[in-house]
Amino acid sequence: MKFYKFGNPEKPVIMLLPGTCCFWRANFGEVIPLLARDFNVVCVSYDGFDEKERGIFPDMITETIKIEQYILDNFDGRICCAYGSSLGGSFVGLLVQRGNVHIYHAILGSSDLDQDDGFSAKFKAWLIGKIFFRIFQEGKLPKFMEKRLEKKPAEERKYYDKMLYMFGMNNTHMAFVKRQSIQNQFYSDLIAPLEDDIFMPDTIVHIFYAVKMGDKYLERYNKHFKTPDIRRHNMQHEELLICYPSRWVNEVKKCCGLESEPNGQFK
Repeated sequence: MKFYKFGNPEKPVIMLLPGTCCFWRANFGEVIPLLARDFNVVCVSYDGFDEKERGIFPDMITETIKIEQYILDNFDGRICCAYGSSLGGSFVGLLVQRGNVHIYHAILGSSDLDQDDGFSAKFKAWLIGKIFFRIFQEGKLPKFMEKRLEKKPAEERKYYDKMLYMFGMNNTHMAFVKRQSIQNQFYSDLIAPLEDDIFMPDTIVHIFYAVKMGDKYLERYNKHFKTPDIRRHNMQHEELLICYPSRWVNEVKKCCGLESEPNGQFK
């Protein structure tokens, strides 16, 4: 696992956690320079998904422990904000739930929080592993997927092109990722032990809810978190982040605030 740092070390810390099978720079490259003006930015690069390492992604809990240890070692166990994109939101939920570190503003970005177990979860992970591995190796989508995308309206196609880039598709920079890492990540996210009514004093859980994903996701947010701050956007999965980076940064800043409380905590 790698941790990439940007911005001013004297500013509030924001930790960025990528989504499923995402390369950290593709996921957050456009917003890091914007965040660096007001934050001490730390971007996580998971085991098995960093070009400087050739390991295997183990499981969500093992990776969560490594993230906790980094926060404990470098920030005395407390950070202003953690933003989890898609699967990264599961990490944010686990960090809050476990309570080993303190995050004042925990933000989930369009996270689906799917949960499954048994043969179904294993089969889904096997299938996703097979599809994504081929895409990463070839650097392009299968023809049947390309044909479906070609039928999308021009504006909608722009969104999907950006999504594909975020997932490492239509380029070859993810060819180093092993199939086992893909399967492990997808499977362990499905079985991640995310509890109901998660609550931590002095922590606000903010949800960037992409309304076009559907009502069932809103139900999941309210199920897993006690009194979450739901921020509705009439958009698709992570559309705010990848299509409107300046608006996304402003929304993050609204969640966090930048003024320090007398006791050194952040609003």
